[in-house]
Amino acid sequence: MRASQASTTNADLVGTMREGVLAQKHLLIGEDGSPINFDLNVGRTGDGGWQAPRHRHNFDQIRYVIKGKYPYGKDKILREGCVGYFPESVYYGPQDRPEGLETMVLQFGGASGNGYLSVAQREAANEALKQKGEFKNGVFTYFDEKGQRHNQDGSEACFEHATGRKQEFAPPRYEDVIVMDPSAYAWIPQGAEGVYVKWLGSFGERSAGIGFMRLDRNAIYGGGERPSVEILFQTKGRVAVSGQEYGPESAFEFLPNEGPIPVRAIEPSEFLCMVLHRF
Repeated sequence: MRASQASTTNADLVGTMREGVLAQKHLLIGEDGSPINFDLNVGRTGDGGWQAPRHRHNFDQIRYVIKGKYPYGKDKILREGCVGYFPESVYYGPQDRPEGLETMVLQFGGASGNGYLSVAQREAANEALKQKGEFKNGVFTYFDEKGQRHNQDGSEACFEHATGRKQEFAPPRYEDVIVMDPSAYAWIPQGAEGVYVKWLGSFGERSAGIGFMRLDRNAIYGGGERPSVEILFQTKGRVAVSGQEYGPESAFEFLPNEGPIPVRAIEPSEFLCMVLHRF
């Protein structure tokens, strides 16, 4: 089990291939090279907003809006409190994020097994590519030895530079981003007394999943009893885990079948629960 708190995590400015300012706190990071490598972060859009063109990735994403409205495409809004599943290979955008938007984002390897290129790897590739060309509005532009101009999606260019192979996309399993409104779901009692779940959905043949969990005061949830990696992002309340207290915007990673690890609610608490694909 690993745990992290936004209140004690430093913010980094990331996404230099895009336009604008985006400050992120990386709460939990997986293992490079693993098909379920991941990055869990909370981010806030800075002065002037943040823009990105229509694009797609070869990994999955889960986005939860903490504060504000997230425009993920033309006339498409992810409202505060809602959750979006952004499947690998599915296009979304353009984005024009407003200043002050706060989100939680989990990026992780999809069911295809393509894995996930970490932020550190992407930013290193970004810096190296700047010696060859420039990034603008999400596009990497460079001139070859014959003076011919080339435009390439910035994310794709970084992936190919970092891995030394062409970026490939699995056939899309879905036609669009899947948006879920948790307020429309009912709380269902689960096992232990005082533990309730809103399960929003499971996705793909490897059963990635998204839901919310609520703990009454003094209720105990046993983490780490699933057959795949489970990640909790705390949205409300206060809990005790392994002798330490945690509040909102804390994150917990439980490895497959390492539990039960008790998560005890000091006061009524809620979590966004995310389950990675099972390999």
